Amino acid sequence: MKRYIAMAAGASALILSACQPQPTPQDRLDEYVDHWNEQDFAAMYEDYLTEGSKETFPSEAFDERQQQLIEDLGIENLEVSYTAQEEAEWDEAEPAEFPLAVQMETLAGPVEFEQTVSLIYEEQEDGENWFVEWDPSLIFKDLEADDEVAVQTEAAERGEILDREGRGLAINGTGYNLGVVPERLEGDGDLEEAAELLGLTVESIEESLNQSWVQPDQFVPLTKASKSAEQLIADVEASDVATYQETAMREYPYGEAFGHLTGYIGSITAEQLEELKGQGYGATDLIGRQGLERRLEEQLRGESGARILIDKQEEGAEDIVLAEQEPTAGEDIELTIDAELQTAAYDSMQGEPGAAAAVSPETGETLALISSPGFDPNEFIAGISGERYAELSDDPLNPLFTRFAASYAPGSTIKPVTAAIGMEAGTLDPQQGLEIDGQTWQKDSSWGSYRVSRLHPEAPNPIDLNKALVYSDNIYFARQALEMGTETFIDGLTSYGFGEELPFAIELESSQISNDGTLGSEGQLADTSFGQGEMLANILHLASAYEPFLNGGTIYEPTLYASEEAGQVWKEGLISEGNAAVLQEDLRNVVTDGYAKSADIAAVPIAGKTGTAELKGALGEEGQENGFFVSYHAEQQDFILAMMIESIEDNGGSDYVAGFSANAMEQYYLNN
Repeated sequence: MKRYIAMAAGASALILSACQPQPTPQDRLDEYVDHWNEQDFAAMYEDYLTEGSKETFPSEAFDERQQQLIEDLGIENLEVSYTAQEEAEWDEAEPAEFPLAVQMETLAGPVEFEQTVSLIYEEQEDGENWFVEWDPSLIFKDLEADDEVAVQTEAAERGEILDREGRGLAINGTGYNLGVVPERLEGDGDLEEAAELLGLTVESIEESLNQSWVQPDQFVPLTKASKSAEQLIADVEASDVATYQETAMREYPYGEAFGHLTGYIGSITAEQLEELKGQGYGATDLIGRQGLERRLEEQLRGESGARILIDKQEEGAEDIVLAEQEPTAGEDIELTIDAELQTAAYDSMQGEPGAAAAVSPETGETLALISSPGFDPNEFIAGISGERYAELSDDPLNPLFTRFAASYAPGSTIKPVTAAIGMEAGTLDPQQGLEIDGQTWQKDSSWGSYRVSRLHPEAPNPIDLNKALVYSDNIYFARQALEMGTETFIDGLTSYGFGEELPFAIELESSQISNDGTLGSEGQLADTSFGQGEMLANILHLASAYEPFLNGGTIYEPTLYASEEAGQVWKEGLISEGNAAVLQEDLRNVVTDGYAKSADIAAVPIAGKTGTAELKGALGEEGQENGFFVSYHAEQQDFILAMMIESIEDNGGSDYVAGFSANAMEQYYLNN
């Protein structure tokens, strides 16, 4: 029958009917679709579904199921619309039908479908109205009540991290699953032996063996090992109670030499999973945990493949694919690093605590970036034990600390910079000698008890720049700093990048002139001239600060990625060619005539400057000494290598570091 408004007795009933017209099915569908687009499934269920729909589909089959699908399928940008029927007359005895369009984005790509939605006029508890006749095909076309929606994922191949020559630093290689075959375990003694060999507990092995899928003759994986765990693999191979299978695994071929730089990947944590919700990560995924693996996660991880399908439960029915996306491999990242140079430098440091960096003086490219001692990232990818992690954490040499990111008092390695500032300011004449007598000096009595000390009072007078560098004379540089004055010296250091953030791909501590950027006294000015006081330098910046002496006056922005444009000027006009030539000659003499004798080797003509920075705990106390050597091949000048070793006070001073650097250069040039 047609729908008519009944005549009511009394004017008030007529007025009420006129003010509150009964909604049309289109009005109701408008409201329903608005709730749908807002994903307000509870309101859709309670206020808009027919009684028959509610009886057939309880609220959890409607509300909870759709909420779960939103989360599981990564549904975003849900948009539901319908085709309006403006001129229609609605018969309460017949369903009102509308063409419906649904579209959404999912983790497997877009899903779109069309369906017909029906509204039925019926009486419910709140009165008569139009209600939606609902079934699961309004979630996805062809979805039936007993069907399940399944998600199949395929991990993307992770991008690799490569050095400048394409050598793999973090690659998709192989490792091993270590485990047991149940039928080979004949008693408790075998279980205990397997547990001890694999670093597990008997209880954890028994729990794995009690899984429903385990068969007596099947390999049961229990733990992992990287290829670098050669002794463990040999022990398992020789064992009667354990065995192994090769498996795909991230590999770090250069081990400790690159541990701090590449970092490693590991199992995603619950916190990371929550933080990255909606970005396609699952509870069993691996993710960058440290170093470049973490910093470059977005580029390296790629995009996993996914397929969303309706898993038809009816016998013989074929599954229906709703959306499918092939995996996209992650991006390979090429660094400016030279793996052979980094390895040679790391090995030369012999596990001593310290840092090293190498740069190209012609481009600013970073060729090595080292923290020693390192850690083997392969241990972490295989799943490091709590006992082993505690061992690394408690190691007094602190192998988990990234030293190349820190800054240190540079000691006498800053003297060539002080000299360059003075020469360019016109206050330092490299040929003019100063008469310096005795082991200590002070300007006058206004300095109180403060005095500048020199290590080699035997240096013959007069002391010119060459002798001052060869003998590393603190008094000479203190006097030159006083001559140029605080303002000139601070301006000069600022022009070399002190007090500024180093423009580099990863965050490093900035080098500083002092804690507040000022020099509050002549004594502090003197101390800073030879790299003490409150001056600090990052090891990469220290290497970069020597670039002007070799390239005509420029410091380039240090680069780490091959994709960055090399040779971008950071600081320029720092030193003239003539003054740079003076420093080059003097720095070669430091090795041939001075106190860096360990670097005076036949294989490589090395030039450079040593430095020792004393870290005093209190006035009058002897403190830890860190040794430095900044050096380069005096003829080829391919790179500048800056190296720092902590606590060299019992190892002959900074010449100890010069020997390490010379060994690194010799090994590198012999192989290249």
